[in-house]
Amino acid sequence: MDHKHLRVALNDGHSIPVLGFGTSIPSKYLWLHHQLPKSKALEATKLAIDAGFRHFDCAYCYQNEEEVGLAIRSKIADGIVKREEIFYTSKLWPTFSRPELVQPALEMSLKKLQLDYVDLYLIHFPTPLQPGENLLPKDDHGKLLCDTVDLCDTWAAMEKCKDAGLAKSIGVSNFNRRQLEMILNKPGLKYKPVCNQVECHPYLNQRKLLDFCKSKDIVLVAYSALGTSRDKLWVDASSPVLLEDPVLCALAKKHQRSSAQIALRYQLQRGVVVLAHSVTEKRIRENMQVFEFQLTSEDMKSLDGLNRNFRYNTADYFDGHPSHPFSDEY
Repeated sequence: MDHKHLRVALNDGHSIPVLGFGTSIPSKYLWLHHQLPKSKALEATKLAIDAGFRHFDCAYCYQNEEEVGLAIRSKIADGIVKREEIFYTSKLWPTFSRPELVQPALEMSLKKLQLDYVDLYLIHFPTPLQPGENLLPKDDHGKLLCDTVDLCDTWAAMEKCKDAGLAKSIGVSNFNRRQLEMILNKPGLKYKPVCNQVECHPYLNQRKLLDFCKSKDIVLVAYSALGTSRDKLWVDASSPVLLEDPVLCALAKKHQRSSAQIALRYQLQRGVVVLAHSVTEKRIRENMQVFEFQLTSEDMKSLDGLNRNFRYNTADYFDGHPSHPFSDEY
């Protein structure tokens, strides 16, 4: 078997590659509408395909779907990959939470990508915001403009996108247990979410949420699996640097691997689908080498012991929202 393309089954009969490539950009570019050089996403996605990645995680709010789509299509045109070998994820931003806006939002992403369907479409956050051009709409006093949308209605619109063939699978992101249960207990539920994509790494191992998701046949997908960028607008400068952790570094030395490879391998062995993010060719290739070694049960215990429920992405941009997902324990 070609380990590079290992997949895990989803509850709707489809499957997802266990290792994915994250295409997100630092928040300062996002919220300030400052353009990261457009070539970056294009170049990194092409490098990732060449390195063996087939699972690409993107979103409307990353504002780079044109570039990621172009990279994928150019590699298809070159005969390097076929469309059916690529697993592409996009996400519904909270300003499109109203049921009538869900399919048009997905169609907008597909138009940018110039693809006929996405493999996975996620509700990005369970925090409906008022519709409009701004990603984070605020009133004159700087207060977030929330919207009163029942997420069960948003989910019903997601189900219609699956039925229409625009998304092969549908899921959620950044949902806590209570919010997941709300969808699972929805009267007339047609499709369960196939996954819940959340921040997950040795400092925030999400053990309780992972156990809950497994019990419901929902895959946990880990973002910020390597910690995160040191962008001052995004991360507190005093926050710990995950990849410099002494335990992680000791295991890297023991296995003659990088700290990043240890952090990624940790998730794979817990049954978590993991996203790796880099724009550097050397690191992109290194991240694909996580199938070449194994951690022992003692190694796994050491890594489990690092958990401190520390979040890099506190989603403070949704502070004050009644549905803020991180106010619950998990």
